[in-house]
Amino acid sequence: MVKIKPFAIEQWMDKYQPGCNFDLGETCCSSISVQELIDLSEDKSGNIIQLAKRLDYGEIRGSDTLRGNLARLYSSKVAIPLPKENVLITPGAISANYLLLYTLTGPEDHVICHYPTYQQLYEVPKSLGAEVDLWKAKEESDWILDVEELKMLIKPNTKLIIINNPNNPTGAVLKKSFLQQIVDIATEHDIYILADEVYRPLFHGITPMDAEFPPSILSMGYKKAIATGSMSKAYSMAGLRVGWIASRDHDIIDQCAHARDYTTISVGQLNDQVAAFALSQSTVHNLLARNLQIAKTNKDLLEKFIIKHDDICEWVKPVAGTTAFVKFHRDGIPVDSTAFCKTLLEKFGVLFAPGDECFGKEFKGYIRIGYCCATESLKGGLDKAKLFLRKDYDDVPLVQ
Repeated sequence: MVKIKPFAIEQWMDKYQPGCNFDLGETCCSSISVQELIDLSEDKSGNIIQLAKRLDYGEIRGSDTLRGNLARLYSSKVAIPLPKENVLITPGAISANYLLLYTLTGPEDHVICHYPTYQQLYEVPKSLGAEVDLWKAKEESDWILDVEELKMLIKPNTKLIIINNPNNPTGAVLKKSFLQQIVDIATEHDIYILADEVYRPLFHGITPMDAEFPPSILSMGYKKAIATGSMSKAYSMAGLRVGWIASRDHDIIDQCAHARDYTTISVGQLNDQVAAFALSQSTVHNLLARNLQIAKTNKDLLEKFIIKHDDICEWVKPVAGTTAFVKFHRDGIPVDSTAFCKTLLEKFGVLFAPGDECFGKEFKGYIRIGYCCATESLKGGLDKAKLFLRKDYDDVPLVQ
């Protein structure tokens, strides 16, 4: 029987999200409505959904329009365009990751996974019988991995290196030259690379003009590279449940499609059509501009909160994505982050996510804050958190 640990962050959100007043645990960039999407778009026809189209299964691997729009985005500034046939549409990135891990990993394999990260990325291969080693980023290194440690983790049966770029929960990014080092190592040992790029392209602390701006893993010229993504985070439409797998290796796409036949035939046609409209040339640039502005504005608000309370909290300022990993302490001793989050929620209605419960026991005192919600919601939540720190913080137990 397959055994897998409970998915801690999803369990936390399932239990506590419904009752909160200020949701600073969520990681989607401020969700957008279909009407707002139309208003943002340069296409004012409003023909997002084909009302006369019959609701059959549609194109099993995703519509040509949606896959073509994604292929165009992955083909930007590369010598060889990505064919739309090398994109597979899935019900969210969580399904994309699962299918890829199910397809590639098993009892004979060794997997190396970027850490901390989304628990699915290392627990699923473990449940499938693979040996998993965690490639650990450290706060003192600004949450950037050490490539020498990667070299030491490689084994004869290493099948897959997993990275999460931009990273959840830290908001750190692996830059271009670092990605090249990973590709060089993978090439030398003939290893697949999976890059969970669900927070791409929400880069708010680095610009495309920077020589080290992080490209998609698919832009690095390595055939055994695979990217997964989603409409949920950077594109603000978690409710669509649309994600994807993309690779230069068409055989991988075929294998994942064959595995998916046992789980999901296709995504909903209406979802596919809305996603295709959002990623069209007439809409996607305005949508991302909106979300980047929200991220920059909100990160500044959170930074002011951190500075105001710098005697009890510290962080490495995130460069991308929607999350920050903030450490709370008293006299250098970390607080019990789970007790902190539960008390804050119970007394002030603000939802954070505790690092030690949701991302690993070693992250004592760490709190993940999702700061890309609606700006007014962030302001309200941080105002309540300030009251909590004035009135109740000293009652939160320390980690002994």
